[in-house]
Amino acid sequence: MSQPAHLFVDISAHGFGHLAQVAPVLAVLTARLPELRLTIRSGLPRERLQARVATAFTHLRASSDFGYVMHDAVSLDLAATAQAYRRQHADWEVLVDRDARLFRELQPDLVFSDVAYLPLAGATQAGIPSAAMCSLNWAELFAHFFAKEEWAETIHRQMLDAYNSAECFLRVTPGMAMADLPRLRPIGPIAALGEDCRRALRAQLGCSSDERLVLIAFGGFEKQLPIDAWPPIPGVHWLVPQTWQVEHPSVTAFEPLGHSIADLLRAADAVLSKPGYGTFAEAACNHTPLLYLRRDDWPEQDFLIDWLQEHGRCRQVSEDELLAGRLQVALESLWSQAAPPTPQPSGAEEAAAALLPWLTKVTES
Repeated sequence: MSQPAHLFVDISAHGFGHLAQVAPVLAVLTARLPELRLTIRSGLPRERLQARVATAFTHLRASSDFGYVMHDAVSLDLAATAQAYRRQHADWEVLVDRDARLFRELQPDLVFSDVAYLPLAGATQAGIPSAAMCSLNWAELFAHFFAKEEWAETIHRQMLDAYNSAECFLRVTPGMAMADLPRLRPIGPIAALGEDCRRALRAQLGCSSDERLVLIAFGGFEKQLPIDAWPPIPGVHWLVPQTWQVEHPSVTAFEPLGHSIADLLRAADAVLSKPGYGTFAEAACNHTPLLYLRRDDWPEQDFLIDWLQEHGRCRQVSEDELLAGRLQVALESLWSQAAPPTPQPSGAEEAAAALLPWLTKVTES
């Protein structure tokens, strides 16, 4: 009697973009393999995972990476990040052994990571195949920020060795160059396509047909803006995170509305965000214009911005404009742009096709 395949998925909790990349791939895999067992390890809350992953899964609440320590959504704390990497890699062999023991116990058919490198090293030690996927990798970012530090060489080598131990690294479009990963396999964009709830959403909000909805979403990192002090922009209604606790006739918290982020993004007339994979790809694929605030020295952002300038409608705003709420000119400029052809999110199907060979081998009990 054959047993269902078992996929162990490690999803970074550094923002929500990693989950936004993985969830559509899991949807394709579980549609093709309805009996697929999923174990998801992530520091994200279970309810956040369930909002994107529709099928049943076992959740291990833990983080095997931290990415970068952030002051806020667009500012890095490099000193704290350096300390965190040095602390983690001081116990590197112990951590790899721990993951290897976990995988020997769980016996998954494949370990799939976006984009922690530790589980890849642990899977290799346990003799279990692994694959990685992302638009970035921590080794390339680490080299960008810390390559000149005398303590960095060993850590960088351990990172690269872990990534290169995987069967493949699926680089999502748009993505960084990743020249140090010889098993790189480029795939197309990954994005959830929202349902068109524009009419229902406007009815909920009591908006007129010509009122514009602008969604503010900074992808899992706090970046509260003084929106209640902004000058009013006629005909614009803002959708903001509930944690901001803003009471204003032109502002509504979006979570209580009961729509998914993808649905809200598709229904919005614009989104305001930072450069991050999930929001950029989903804005383009849902045909939604985007205003963005650049991040402080984040190498991935230029790949994202260049791609969105070609495949979507976007415009940069400054920190001063954002804090003062001087956004009317930027929004009008954004809405006046000609819309290019909407890109198709082919990456989830391509990623699933790459992973299926390890999940369709029949295991006899």
